Amino acid sequence: MNEASPGDKPHYHGHRARLRLRFETGGGDALADYELLELMLFRALPRRDVKPIAKALLARFGSFAEVLAARPERLAEVEGVGEGVVHDFKVIEAAARRLTRGEIRHKQALASWKEVLAYCRTAMAFAEREEFRILFLDKRNALIADEVQGVGTIDHTPVYPREVIRRALELGSTALVLVHNHPSGDPTPSQADIKLTLDIIAIAKPMGIAIHDHLIVGKAGHSSLKAMKFI
Repeated sequence: MNEASPGDKPHYHGHRARLRLRFETGGGDALADYELLELMLFRALPRRDVKPIAKALLARFGSFAEVLAARPERLAEVEGVGEGVVHDFKVIEAAARRLTRGEIRHKQALASWKEVLAYCRTAMAFAEREEFRILFLDKRNALIADEVQGVGTIDHTPVYPREVIRRALELGSTALVLVHNHPSGDPTPSQADIKLTLDIIAIAKPMGIAIHDHLIVGKAGHSSLKAMKFI
């Protein structure tokens, strides 16, 4: 779209002002997903009608969360999305993760389980590739470290139980929460998920390391292997 000539007022000029006012008075809940995306696009695209771009992003990826979690090269496939837009989206995604991680840091993870689940879903549920994450806890079940141990394909991430326990010993962790995502959206554990969990438990137990749970997150929700009595 060509930029407006000097003196012309773009047709979307008033729309931007109204959208900003609605956000200021009603917050994010007052806006539809595409409108919140529009607000994010304003900075990188100050002289474009961004509503079509916002709607195209939702049509391509499915939801607001999936837009933010999309890989940069896939975002760039949408017409109108350039380097500046991709950069802003990735900064906002990182900020969202940092915010939710802050809710569980220095807290007892088992006493703030809702925050743990919220963080895991924010960090992983909408990723396009499978990731295996470990929350390393101390004797008080406070978070020592949160690390991604591997990133794989759409349905598999290579994980080595002995490496998991080696890292726990390095950090002085006495308990772990295992987490991975299912990009398909269905958080139902597979037989491979169950076997991996039992293999890690078998190596962790003689070392005095507890496996509190193995969470599987997806767009459709989450599964807990502990709640399902596999642990």
